[in-house]
Amino acid sequence: MNLKLSNKKALITGSTSGIGYATAKTLAEEGVEVILNGRKQKSLEQAVEKLRSEVEGAKVSGIVADFAVAEEVDGLLKMLPDIDILINNVGIYSSTSFYETSDEDWFRHFEVNVMSGVRLSRSLLPKMLDRNWGRIIFISSECATLVPEDLIAYSMTKTALLSVSRGLAQLCKGTEVTVNSILPGSTLTEGAESFLENLAKKEGTTVEKAEADFFTNIRTSSLLARFASVEEVSSTIAYLCSPLAVATNGASIKVDGGSTGGIL
Repeated sequence: MNLKLSNKKALITGSTSGIGYATAKTLAEEGVEVILNGRKQKSLEQAVEKLRSEVEGAKVSGIVADFAVAEEVDGLLKMLPDIDILINNVGIYSSTSFYETSDEDWFRHFEVNVMSGVRLSRSLLPKMLDRNWGRIIFISSECATLVPEDLIAYSMTKTALLSVSRGLAQLCKGTEVTVNSILPGSTLTEGAESFLENLAKKEGTTVEKAEADFFTNIRTSSLLARFASVEEVSSTIAYLCSPLAVATNGASIKVDGGSTGGIL
């Protein structure tokens, strides 16, 4: 399917692996010039080279920035060309008891997961409105509504993104600029693969059995009843970046395998 994205430019934060990298690859295959981002120069360079090897003719570069440091975000913004597509994917999480989560941990989650997208959008959205075309996508999570007990701080940030996204969409009324949120469910990122391997080792079983048990005993609400692939998530993101998706604005799109339930 031709998503009509050729020659657009996209910045994907936190894109050296996982959903971010898969999204960069999907967009590159559609002819988008992609700018990857990571905290470390080495891993960023490896991701750039990997993408070039996987997508023939890919137009790809990278910018190092740690979104926990506001000054590094300012530096990134100064290096950016005009951006047509901003995908706010960077995020951190920690599995911690509510009672052991410090104030510093709460602020750190908010700084990286929420303020990264706020700062980038504040800079890039006016330029998109001037050109009357642009896409901003916030990568939220099923945790925005499920709120696991050990991920309360993380879940709070993912819920906040829904409000930011909807509010920004309302600033785009009457234009060809859209702002939407994606809520992925359990997705087989590198982190999830490590989680399943460790779980299987701990329980003395196979990775396949550990995954099945996870959905039988923990994520029981999932209708997909397995981890989604990163490509299954990135394909939805790519579509929302497209001119074909202009009628979708201010929406929170679930790619959660049905885990959050409800009819909306």
